[in-house]
Amino acid sequence: MTRIRLAVLIVAVLTSSMLSACSGRQAAASETPPPVPVPAARPESASAPAQASADVFRFRIGDLEAVALKDGELEVPNDGKTFGIGQPLAEVTGLLEAAGQPTDTLHLGIQPLLVRSGDRVLLFDTGAGDASFADGGHLATALGAAGTEPSQVTDIFISHRHADHVGGLLTGTGALAFPNAAIHLSAAEWLTLQGDADAAALVAAIKPKVATFDANAQIIPGVVTAVAVEGHTPGHSAYQISSGDEHLLYVGDAVHHHVVSVQRPEWTVVFDEDAPLAQASRRALMQRAAAGKLRIYAVHFPFPGLGRFEKKGESFVWVAER
Repeated sequence: MTRIRLAVLIVAVLTSSMLSACSGRQAAASETPPPVPVPAARPESASAPAQASADVFRFRIGDLEAVALKDGELEVPNDGKTFGIGQPLAEVTGLLEAAGQPTDTLHLGIQPLLVRSGDRVLLFDTGAGDASFADGGHLATALGAAGTEPSQVTDIFISHRHADHVGGLLTGTGALAFPNAAIHLSAAEWLTLQGDADAAALVAAIKPKVATFDANAQIIPGVVTAVAVEGHTPGHSAYQISSGDEHLLYVGDAVHHHVVSVQRPEWTVVFDEDAPLAQASRRALMQRAAAGKLRIYAVHFPFPGLGRFEKKGESFVWVAER
């Protein structure tokens, strides 16, 4: 079986896993996934959570309290070197222009996700920290606006090892930014991170806190399940967050830009370490998500990154909740 066919099969697990939070096992290839229940949309109303700061956006996943946290953003020139590699620049520009987006620069948000589940406080990725390529490092401010201290975070879920996702794990002095939190990441991603000489200080600091898991494992029963989406990095994981019949898929870097990556999933992105595999995984994930009307949290989309993918012709579009 080719790696691309394997990626499509792995992402196909997503629909059936939404129906069975108690199972982290991958469905057999011969099985037809049952239909996914569509969570009822939560209309804006006087009872909607109050938004106290531009750095936070409060919402719910069933009975779970959730908060989008604005860490910062990335700006990438539209020069054919990052998105749409090998495509005529006029095609990328035309796509952006048709969507009402700036055509000289692509803007990517950086927004970790906070979820409260009983006595556990869950954080999904940690932002860019002091990474030189990003205007980030504002996670602590956003956490404070959300009424949460770093010491209260009990679990951190890392999608992958890139600096705009792990940069906030340490303080400026190299200490653990979240001293009481277990740090969950896939075994494959942890192995790769340990082999990165540039990450030696990070590895040494977080090693006592790391808790690895296998692909598609159930990490917190009924609440958090890993969903392997291959190609971006060797152990990249999305996360399904559940409360009863309501679910949210935190996609990590399976999809980067809300126009280019969504409408042209087959275009090469420089950040993907195995581009052909990532392209197949991206299309397969969006196909399943659109068919099942899955609610999505996209860490790099315009803040707060909540919405759904919808099929449009042979491609997709992003429909934001706000």
